[in-house]
Amino acid sequence: MREKISRHFHRDEFECSCGCGFDVVDKKLNDILEDVRQTFGAVSINSACRCKSHNESVGGSKKSQHLLGKAADIVVDKTTPKRVYQYLDTKYPDAFGIGSYDTFTHIDVRNFKARW
Repeated sequence: MREKISRHFHRDEFECSCGCGFDVVDKKLNDILEDVRQTFGAVSINSACRCKSHNESVGGSKKSQHLLGKAADIVVDKTTPKRVYQYLDTKYPDAFGIGSYDTFTHIDVRNFKARW
């Protein structure tokens, strides 16, 4: 049975996609994703937890927040990555890492502000 960790998310949605089983999820990240879900609708997680090997294979930073279970790359149904980025940047103007890409939005709960 799937482990539900919040109203709309299950732990396996955050699991490293290499199959290693790494699935630690930061509570603040989960809370932010719940907020995005309640604001916009369905949220798909493209990438969240990454073990070191998988992070290297996808070209992730050696200091990636994905390695700590503190980051997620998300797609929001019927909403552009730019719009999700704007929402998060407005809601958290002085905190976290937020990035906008062509097909997804990155959010992480690092201890300082970063934007790209």
